[in-house]
Amino acid sequence: MSTETYLPPGLPIPVPEADGLSKPYWSGLKEDRLRVQRCGGCGTWQFGPEWLCHRCHRFDPDWVEVAPRGRIYSWERVWHPVHPCLKGAGPYLVVLVELPEAGSVRMLGNLLGDPMQDVVIGAEVEGVFEHHPQADPPYTLMQWRCVA
Repeated sequence: MSTETYLPPGLPIPVPEADGLSKPYWSGLKEDRLRVQRCGGCGTWQFGPEWLCHRCHRFDPDWVEVAPRGRIYSWERVWHPVHPCLKGAGPYLVVLVELPEAGSVRMLGNLLGDPMQDVVIGAEVEGVFEHHPQADPPYTLMQWRCVA
């Protein structure tokens, strides 16, 4: 388990909502597992978490583990800090990753590596579980890196 992190410390700690909606996602990341919701009724995939299926409105979609592999759907090079602790940390890359194994749902994350690298729409990426065991409470982020 690496203690190296992509962004500097001091960002707000991501925690599940009080009602526990996203808890399976966050606990999965701590276990090096990427979980996405899938409806047990109609089979629709969805992300971010919801209490009901976007398609058939059945309650409590299942959480299914998927391979942390996808392709870049969109991206942005961030130059301006969105939080005080990011002053001096830019630029950095944010990508919208499409997960083919999960019905092509999309999720945001940072693209690791040189922040000035060329980014190609459709490029294959793999997930990197970035653990923060020193935080209170500990958490894990999903980051992405290009597949060579």
